[in-house]
Amino acid sequence: MQKTIEEIYEEMLTVFSEASGYLPSKSCDLAARLYAAAAQIQSLYLQAQWLLDQSFPQTATGVYLDQHARLRGLTRGVATCATGTLRFGVPAPIGSELTINSGTVCMTKDGIRFSTTDRAVLRAGQLYADAPAMALVPGSQGNVAAGAVTVMAAMPVGIKACTNPAAFSGGDDEENDAALRVRLLDSYLRLPNGANAAYYEQTALSRPGVAAAVAVGRPRGVGSVDLYVATDAGIPDAPLLAELNTYLQEKREISVDLRVLAPTPQAVNINVAIQPAGSASFAAARSDADAALRAVFTGALLGKGVTLAYLGNLLYDLESVQNYRFTAPTADMPASPTVLPCLGTVTITEWRLA
Repeated sequence: MQKTIEEIYEEMLTVFSEASGYLPSKSCDLAARLYAAAAQIQSLYLQAQWLLDQSFPQTATGVYLDQHARLRGLTRGVATCATGTLRFGVPAPIGSELTINSGTVCMTKDGIRFSTTDRAVLRAGQLYADAPAMALVPGSQGNVAAGAVTVMAAMPVGIKACTNPAAFSGGDDEENDAALRVRLLDSYLRLPNGANAAYYEQTALSRPGVAAAVAVGRPRGVGSVDLYVATDAGIPDAPLLAELNTYLQEKREISVDLRVLAPTPQAVNINVAIQPAGSASFAAARSDADAALRAVFTGALLGKGVTLAYLGNLLYDLESVQNYRFTAPTADMPASPTVLPCLGTVTITEWRLA
């Protein structure tokens, strides 16, 4: 239990008066000196408690949690940039080619910036050209919806408009302390031995971009392992699967037949009627409900089921939602190690009481 400055000060006054037979007035110089000493002693208490917290993975934070993780062969997940496609267009076909150089910057109205990573050419007679692009700043804020990019920082010659025909994806925030701590403590509960499921899952999770991993043993008989992985955005792309396969082939046990695979996406279509709470408008309640439902459908759901109770709790925890009624899904989705639940259509209507 931490002592306050006042408690330490009173203890010092008591000890001093018992030893000297004199109780100094709180306004005298000696009392002021004792109070200053009490403040310094209390700071030592706080520092000692902080050092104690950093000594255990359950309470360590920041770089000290990183050090605990390294003892288990784990590293904090780094932030990654979202990638996608930028489309540059003209209102009517032109008679000559237009070049969009690599490094052309476009942005959303909120100032989230993206840069092309390769040049593109708008051919004569065409209305648009597509160029690969990535967010300039790592993090999930780069995962913008289709059509969100509409502003060009410097307009290429002849180009009149830009957009993103599909959503940008793959942007991950740096792994926070809570998520790293879960992985770290899990490494003690499920000790990898170089051949069990925990080994392959934890090895995959140590790689950038991997949000979840599930190992399936003996899919092709003894000595075979299928490892299913997912990113925060959901289904991993071919380059990430190839990179993981190469990395894990070097880490696997001799004679193990290992495959790194993408899970099968299974859409969860949601149709729900909600009743706004109190003075909340339906528009506000619908926006909150839509955001809450979309936030949970990430790669972290790999190998997990989706229950109506879980979806209902998401809505019930919202201050703007009083009640809800689902018409879809009509049943729970069972868990499968090879399946990733993905959000399908979302329809939110107002529940009007009779």
